[in-house]
Order: sequence, then C-alpha cells, then structure tokens
Amino acid sequence: MYHQKIFRLFIIFVALFRGCFIITGCQSANKNDLQIFRYSETTVISSLDPAFAKNLANIWVVHQLYNTLVETDRNAMIIPSLAKSWQISDDKKEILFNIRNDVYFHDHPAFLMGKGRKLTARDIEYSFSRLMDPKTASPGAWIFQGRIDSTSPFKAINDTLFLIKLKQPFVQILGVLSNKYCAIVPKEAVEYSALPFRQNPCGSGPFRFFKWEEGQKIILKKNDDYFESDSIGKRLPYLDGIEVSLLQNKSSEFLEFRQHKFDFINDVEPNFKDEILHKNGKLKKEWEGKVVLHTGPYLNVEYLGFLMKGNQADSFLQKKDFRQAINYGIDRKKLIMYLRNSIGNAAERGFIPLGIAGYDSTSAYGYRYDPEKAIQLLKQISFFSIHKKPFFTLSTVPAYADLASFISKELIKIGIELKVDVVPKSILLSQMANRQLSFFRGSWIADYPDAENFLSVFYSRNPSPPNYTRYNNTAFDLLYEKCQIETDLHERIKLYRQMDRIVMQDAPVVPLWYDQVIHLVQPNIQGFHPHPLNLLELRRVKKL
Repeated sequence: MYHQKIFRLFIIFVALFRGCFIITGCQSANKNDLQIFRYSETTVISSLDPAFAKNLANIWVVHQLYNTLVETDRNAMIIPSLAKSWQISDDKKEILFNIRNDVYFHDHPAFLMGKGRKLTARDIEYSFSRLMDPKTASPGAWIFQGRIDSTSPFKAINDTLFLIKLKQPFVQILGVLSNKYCAIVPKEAVEYSALPFRQNPCGSGPFRFFKWEEGQKIILKKNDDYFESDSIGKRLPYLDGIEVSLLQNKSSEFLEFRQHKFDFINDVEPNFKDEILHKNGKLKKEWEGKVVLHTGPYLNVEYLGFLMKGNQADSFLQKKDFRQAINYGIDRKKLIMYLRNSIGNAAERGFIPLGIAGYDSTSAYGYRYDPEKAIQLLKQISFFSIHKKPFFTLSTVPAYADLASFISKELIKIGIELKVDVVPKSILLSQMANRQLSFFRGSWIADYPDAENFLSVFYSRNPSPPNYTRYNNTAFDLLYEKCQIETDLHERIKLYRQMDRIVMQDAPVVPLWYDQVIHLVQPNIQGFHPHPLNLLELRRVKKL
C-alpha cells in the first residue's frame, strides 16, 4: 500500500513537472530556453474542429493544428501543402492530386498504441465527405455545394492519389481548397467517443493540441514530427509551443501586451489607437523601439448595403441615382484618417479590394467624394422638391456605431437625414439574411484569394449570405458564370473588372474601405509577417 502511494505521487509529480516544463513558464533554469508564442483572444473560440472554422478566432488555432491540400501564401497565391502537385483534365472537370507520403497525424488515443499514423488520400476523401454530410451540420458545407459532381465527387485512388470531380469547370476550386473548412482530419479521432473532437482535435499541422481550459487558455505544443523544413533543412516549426489566453475585452489585452505578457496583438482597441498611432497611421515617437507595427493588405471590404427589393416606404433607396448620390456624399479618406488612424485604404476603385488580382488602381468606375455631384443626382430625382423629406435607417452593430454616426453627419450635408439603429451582431446578420433591413453596414472577408469570391456577393443565384442586397443583373450573371471557366488569368481579370464596373454603376453597395491587417508585435519576435487573409502564420517565427 505504501509503495502504491509513493508510485502515485511520483506519477503526479512527473506530470506536473512535465506540464510546467513544457508550457507554463514555471521558475526553472530551462524557462528561457523555451520559445512559447503567446497571444490573446477576446472572441469566443467555439470549436477546434475545422468543419466549424467559421470565424477568425477558430481559424487561427485550426491553422496551427491542421493542413489543407493547398494553402495561400503571403502574396495571396496558391501553393502546395499536403498536395505536392496536381493535374487538371482537358475538360477542366477533374483534378488529380499527388499527395505527400511523409505526413503523420498527431498522437491521439484513438490510434493504435496512441501513436499518430500516416495521412493518406483516404483521409482527404473522408474529410471532404464529412464536411458535406448534413449530419455534421458544418457552416462550411457551402464550400462544395453546386460545384462538385453529384454522384462521386471525391475518390482516393490509392494512398497518394486523390481525385476531385466537378459538376462543371470551376477554376477557383484550388482557392476553395485552401479554406480551413477543408483541413484534413482522421476518422478515428473524429469518431472517438471518449473525447469530443471539438475539444480534443487531431491534425497533422506544425503544432499539436495539449490543453484547453475553457474560458482561460488553449495550449499547443510543437509537433516534432512535422513534415516541413526550412531552406537549410531545419525542421519546422521553430517555436516550442503556443499559448492562447482567452480574455474578456480588448482593453485588458493591450494592457497585458504592454507588460510583455503577449507577443503580439491583432488590431488596436479604439480607445488606444490615438495613444499609439498618428492620424497618418505611423507609430508615435514614444512607441518607436518599444513595439513593431506591421500592416499589410487584408482581403476584406467594409461597405454599406441597400436591399434592392425593398418596401414602398424606402422607394428612394430603389433609385440608382439616390444610391449613387450616397456613394458620392461620403468622404472616405476623411473617414479612414479620423476613425481608423489611416489603417486601410479608401474604397474608391470598386468592390474588389487592394491586394488581389482584379483590383484596378486606374479604374474610373468607383466613387470619390463629390458632394456637388451628389446634390445634382438628388435634384434629378426631385428629392428636394417633396413636401417632407423622408429619413432613412442605417442598421449596424455596436462596434461600428461611430462609423454610422460619421456616415449620418456626412449625408446630412447633402440633405439626406439618417437614423442609426444599433443592434447586436447576431440580430443584424439575421435581419440582413431575411430581407428585413433596407440599409445596413456589412463586410466581406475573402474565403479564398480570388476576386470571384468578392463578386459572388452580387450573383443573383446566390442566397443571402452572400447576396445580402438581392442584387440581380443578367449581364453581370453571364460574366460571373464565364469567369468560373476561364483558365487564362489575364482574361479572367478583364471579366472581373467588367463585373466590378457593372456593380458600381448600379450601386447596390457603398464600398467604404479596403481593410489592412494591423499587428503590434514585440521587438524580440522574428519571422512574423502579416497575411492577406489575416492568418496567424507561426511556422517560421522565432523569439530572440
């Protein structure tokens, strides 16, 4: 009995010591030898299952744990990952992927002896089929809907050959496959009843799951068996682990970042922007050398949307001249400077954002601030001649209440009176999806790095989302369908710009700004760069 107690105490001691040594920063001689990247998350992380990677908070952790067939690099280009190469059939309806044979899943109790096994093409077939299965109830099921063969879309030919069959040519399919919904998972771990997969994930990524204390922190450890190496043959990742602190608000995050408890923060809480940044977007002198500011294009467009089939009370919103007047009546450059400290670019060139093929820096079809032109358009539709000018309601969420106030003040200058309705995000999205809002603030973040994804917001056959405005233009639809089968990138860019011009002429939206990634980073972090999809890329990060 005595020996059993001693043994149990020994096991507990070893477990505690191992946990301390690995990640928690216990006071030991080895503390400074460990490279643990620490960041915070104020948005609720709901699942570590890639089938539910529906927001940035989930995506950031999922990106560390799993791999996809292909991925998006820092230049918004598609590059190999699990797939070494691929061949597209002559009719553009089949893609054959050559899969790496040196990739292993992380250790997990679901596997024989708990040891991770080799990833094969059958895991890819399972993962994609699971994503489409209604029983999974994944919010990412739309990824393949209407795009893949209805009978046998996914097929593992052998361990290293995987075939996708499409319903019709869709050249953007590689971009779709880079989405985190398409990360590869092992069937054994998903169906292992003893440990729910959302809380006990298993992938093949550069980091493996260690612990999740709900509401407190998530801890990941280095995957010593990860298949990638750097240019001199050193195995990735460089870091020993990642610690994600789950905080309640952004203010706490910034204060703890100043105390060096976090290695970076994404964006800056509005209350602190003026303390850190000049209105031109540069670091203030007192912060130089203390933090590093990273900015770069972020494939996200912030906009105002009009319901194109509204009720009679909003009849002016149905008039193209009125919608164009609103586009001309907003000083986007002033908005960016005073509300965002110049983080972002005024959306004066169309809906396709800066940083992606299709953006046209020379376009003449966007809208620049021109209040005289706005008033002229309003006169053309006799807006000022009615006995009592109507007011319109702009719906938004609390985080953008200041934006709505700015828009209201801008439009009153051209004679348009706005009422601002601030509602919780979940309610706003529900109302937008159910045609209950005539004028609303929205945004579109790229699901994959192709301008087609942004233009999908206006394709009439798409539901809401993404087509919250219910825009319907036959000429646009024909070009949109043509761009999905055009394999020549230069020709496809021409189509994208034609579509963008049509949308801007009809003005179902008011593009406000093309977003930017903004990171504040501790000076001792090396190899950390912004990503156009704002992915948290940590494989090549070091702490000096």
